[in-house]
Amino acid sequence: MVLLRRRSTTKNTNDRAVRAGEAAAAAAHASAPPRAPGEDGLPPRIGAAFFDLDNTVMRGASIFHLARGLYARRFFGARDIARFGWQQARFRLGGEHMGHVGDAQEAALSFARGHTVEEIRVIGEEIFDECMADKIWPGTRGLAQMHLDAGRQVWLVTAAPIEIATTIAGRLGLTGALGTVSETRDGVYTGRLVGELLHGEAKAEAVRALADREGLDLTDCSAYSDSANDIPMLTLVGDPCAVNPDARLRRHARAYGWRVKDYRTGRKAARIGLPAAAGVGAVAGALVAGTAVRRRVPGRI
Repeated sequence: MVLLRRRSTTKNTNDRAVRAGEAAAAAAHASAPPRAPGEDGLPPRIGAAFFDLDNTVMRGASIFHLARGLYARRFFGARDIARFGWQQARFRLGGEHMGHVGDAQEAALSFARGHTVEEIRVIGEEIFDECMADKIWPGTRGLAQMHLDAGRQVWLVTAAPIEIATTIAGRLGLTGALGTVSETRDGVYTGRLVGELLHGEAKAEAVRALADREGLDLTDCSAYSDSANDIPMLTLVGDPCAVNPDARLRRHARAYGWRVKDYRTGRKAARIGLPAAAGVGAVAGALVAGTAVRRRVPGRI
């Protein structure tokens, strides 16, 4: 009985990952620029590059920057942002324990329920310009530009909401983004996800689904991430690369001969064995900074 229950849970988890990936790919494909057809009348199969966002393209976690901005705009209170930040850190640092995933999903959805897609999109643009733009890693941005200059598509792949992810990709001049898709009704968020957060296996499903839609040859694609949670995505492509890797991804990359790039300075790159402290610090920093800013300029960052 226990074995059957475990198998059922695993199947449900996989089903949610597939749904999340397909929804993200459909949204990304719909917003992607059209490609000119080849001699056979069909778009030629091309290579692409896929970039994780948090700690790969951007220093820190985009969701914390988003939470700070929403807190400053009075979307929720101090207790909410503390709970939200802790659940996100526990989810990211503790792996895919289903109880933690459920908590993270609930927290991730709470800020958008009842708000319109257009409202969140506009606020996301403001928050990026105000507190995300200066946190982009120059080295990783250079890698993305190298792929763009070579005529390849470049996609962000992140658990951040698709509206925020698309804004960031647009600001960086990338092709587009794969992100977590939330259910909407008449342009208003219902508070439910389509599938699950775009994390772990769901990211791999999204990349696979987008490759089918866009005619991408995954053996001629690259992928970049800092986290061992993204090994499923990295394994899909012919050219995986660990960027600012955590300890487990660094070991995996070395074992399989993957490229490793580290843009962190000083001894920071060596202190990858203390992720929990970094996560708690990020939560505390987001809360303190958000409180200070809100007191200084009500309603704005």
